[in-house]
Amino acid sequence: MKKFDTEIVSGSVLRSVWKLAWPVILLNLTNGVHSFADHIMIGRFVESQDNAANAAVGVAWQVFLVMVVFVASIFHGMNVLVARYAGRQEREKMSEVVYHSFLAALFVLVFVAGPVGYFSAPWLLQFVSADEEVMRHALPYLRILFTSGAGIFLVFMFTGAFHASGEPKVPLMLGFLSTIMNVVISYFLITGYGPFPTLGVNGAAIGTVIAPFFSVAIAISLIMRGKVLIRPPKKYVFLPDWNILRVSLRIGIPSGIQGVLLNIGGVFLMVFVASLGAAAQAAYTICYGQLFAIITWASFGLRAASATVMGQNIGAGDPERGKRAVAVAAYLGTGWAILLGLVFYQFPEFLLGLFDASEGPVFYYGSSLLNYLSLSGIAVAVTLALTGGLQGAGATKIPMYIAFLTQIVILLGFCGFFYAIDALSAEIVWLSILISHTSRLFLTFLVFRTNAWIHTKVEISNLDDDADSSLPT
Repeated sequence: MKKFDTEIVSGSVLRSVWKLAWPVILLNLTNGVHSFADHIMIGRFVESQDNAANAAVGVAWQVFLVMVVFVASIFHGMNVLVARYAGRQEREKMSEVVYHSFLAALFVLVFVAGPVGYFSAPWLLQFVSADEEVMRHALPYLRILFTSGAGIFLVFMFTGAFHASGEPKVPLMLGFLSTIMNVVISYFLITGYGPFPTLGVNGAAIGTVIAPFFSVAIAISLIMRGKVLIRPPKKYVFLPDWNILRVSLRIGIPSGIQGVLLNIGGVFLMVFVASLGAAAQAAYTICYGQLFAIITWASFGLRAASATVMGQNIGAGDPERGKRAVAVAAYLGTGWAILLGLVFYQFPEFLLGLFDASEGPVFYYGSSLLNYLSLSGIAVAVTLALTGGLQGAGATKIPMYIAFLTQIVILLGFCGFFYAIDALSAEIVWLSILISHTSRLFLTFLVFRTNAWIHTKVEISNLDDDADSSLPT
């Protein structure tokens, strides 16, 4: 039987963080490659005015991510519980949590998310974008994601569970496979290479939803064959255990609401950007959705490492060590963000040229946005590392409140004010992004300095009987 990794809860703090962080950072970078490659291929092989096809993909993903983060709330609660039980080396409880989260995810994806997403897609896109050319590409793309994207969510679930249990290299392997399959399938279907039809933007969507199923199959196989810490359930059932889900949801729903708020902020921000024209939308999609993601990919990896090391150290009875580890993750994120910020500031023409946007209005908007993002990246990197520590302890309500204040009140309020007086410009939108990011950092840091959040109680006393669980209000 595979043993738990005790180095996560003992020894060098830097080693504990880096051991968890580097595979997830590389995984996020790997996962982002397919999106990056899709945008490059769409920009070069799909003809559209003002890069409308790329803007369509960005708009569709902005809408789709609202559902992603909502469903992911189930998974986040699962990850907190898995990390806590892994710190205590309670393999059976850890495995039961994963199995019942899997059942709940299947139910939501098949009977709720798919049908609702398909029929609401036109209205959602009309709300976000008024450009007819963008809408023409975005609607079929988004409907494919809604109806066939279950594999995306299940890969996300399995990678989170493996990482929280202390096996970050397994998700990296699954991510490599998904990315390779995604890029290959998308290339053939976008370009119509050989015997394949030329599907353009729709080809990118098909590649995105098909590729993850290969990794899902391997993840299930590893669990069934006993090759990972997570084991098959003692008893197979068809309905999820509500006692487990109740605790998981109480932890995860605030995190899900936080993610929804962040993405709602992004959706409304896209509305403001759309009012500036398709060129501004394309610049926003390329710079914020793709180039800035190079910073956030690493930062999300550090957030995941912070959450796991915090949760496992609390489970092992040493929360102060977990807090020190989170601080180390924040320092690592700062260094990465400063490095990428310098690249954004010095080489905008080269970066935008990768997307065939090195001239005209798209370049004008994009180079301006990159200047602001070179500073925003530092705030985002530190904020995500600290947020990971809070969430790993089960304290998910505070980040939710901070997200509402910074993404809804500050970000949208700032843009809305200038829009109302007919003075909104690209510079105002870019500045509002920077202000919201720095505000979120300031508030999160103030909370992290305290110790109250460390003592959040998260328990399932008996997975066969009624769960005895509580969270502070």
